[in-house]
Amino acid sequence: MDEQTEIWQEIKSQLALSYDESSYQETLESIDSIFKVQNNYIYLIVENDFVKRRIELLYLQKMNRLLENFTTDTYKYKLITREQAEQELSSQKTFSPADPEEAFGRQDLQSNLNPSYTFDNFVVGHSNRLAYTSAIKVADQPGVVANPLYIFGDVGLGKTHLMHCVGNYILEGDIHKKVHYVKADHFVEEYVRLANKKRFDEFHEQYRDVDVLLVDDIQFLAKKEKSQLEFFKLFEHLHSRQKQIVITSDRSANDLKDIMKRLTSRFLWGVSVDINRPDLDHRIKILEKKLMAETSDKSLIPGKVLEYIASVFDNNVRELEGALKRVLFFCTAFNYEFTVKNAEIALESLIQPRNNHHDHVKTKVQNLLSVVSDYYHISTSDLVSKKRTRNFLYPRQVAMYLIKTRFDLPYKRIGLYFGNRDHSTVLHSVEKIANDINQDRNVRIDVEKLTVKCGES
Repeated sequence: MDEQTEIWQEIKSQLALSYDESSYQETLESIDSIFKVQNNYIYLIVENDFVKRRIELLYLQKMNRLLENFTTDTYKYKLITREQAEQELSSQKTFSPADPEEAFGRQDLQSNLNPSYTFDNFVVGHSNRLAYTSAIKVADQPGVVANPLYIFGDVGLGKTHLMHCVGNYILEGDIHKKVHYVKADHFVEEYVRLANKKRFDEFHEQYRDVDVLLVDDIQFLAKKEKSQLEFFKLFEHLHSRQKQIVITSDRSANDLKDIMKRLTSRFLWGVSVDINRPDLDHRIKILEKKLMAETSDKSLIPGKVLEYIASVFDNNVRELEGALKRVLFFCTAFNYEFTVKNAEIALESLIQPRNNHHDHVKTKVQNLLSVVSDYYHISTSDLVSKKRTRNFLYPRQVAMYLIKTRFDLPYKRIGLYFGNRDHSTVLHSVEKIANDINQDRNVRIDVEKLTVKCGES
């Protein structure tokens, strides 16, 4: 706590130089007390709600940017009024008020949450509105509204962000809630490690008394039968006690493979929502929000530059935000104007290989579709159409299988080549042909011949 106090005093001295004297004295000068450090938030005590709102509106963002210069860990400032702090201390009968950091620190170690992921900085659009609304309702009434909440979608679209939003919101409302975030592969590793040492009780203690369990990338439980069984027992234990469970995956629960049916059926007990790729307007809003997090000058980058970035990087939010950071660094480092031309230069090394790769793959896919059409004596337009007769449906499924196995494109992107079909349709087709290859000699011969014709030895 002493170290955080010293850091705050240094930040205060920098803030005093940044703002006029009267504004600084009215709002920031009197803040000397750190109430607690919890869940990677540093709580500063302010006199009243008026001062709290004013600082949150005008100064908090800059305070948090300055804080990043003093610590390698992810910390952010939060404000609490003196009255709120006194009420909270009076309710902590079981904690020692002499050392609040120690009292709250134990829970911090258990949650594994990223405090920077909040509902406030989650950008809502058509592609994620249902998931966002469901997450808010779950966070507001954990264990009641939707249990479990199952969120699925492609990589980099905000599933993990939204999951952390739920955990952070619940903890902010009730510091006594035991919230635990874990990636499914880490769950497996931890179970194997402790099971090998016959320390099952220690493993159970980590999870069975939590109020909120957040499990990321549940698909990594595939083929891990003992870990699945352990998770099934944990799920039953928590669900029967109305403890909230939130799960993310790259596919719907029905599409999960190599996971026991009785477990996937449990995932459908609550609410299942998907997150799709954001459209252009949504991507621009994401960039605007990210820009505000990086700099207090909202007009620093013109709208046409943001629109250019959003039009080029349309795959997921991560690469979109990475592109913005690159443009910011490039133009700031060399003192260049923020123009579309300079953005093109800054992103050239990312865009060119990306475009070349996409163009190359697109050409290869079109050639593959032509080969498959010729092989089955149908037109390419019929192959990619929505006609469902056997003479079109089977070749279409084979084509989808070949595209997936040769180019490993996301299911949704493959669906675009076939009249914008849903990813679940593509997934079903790929898995059907993969299964038929092992059971039907004719299918195996077709696929082998087409593989050779498509240029694969």
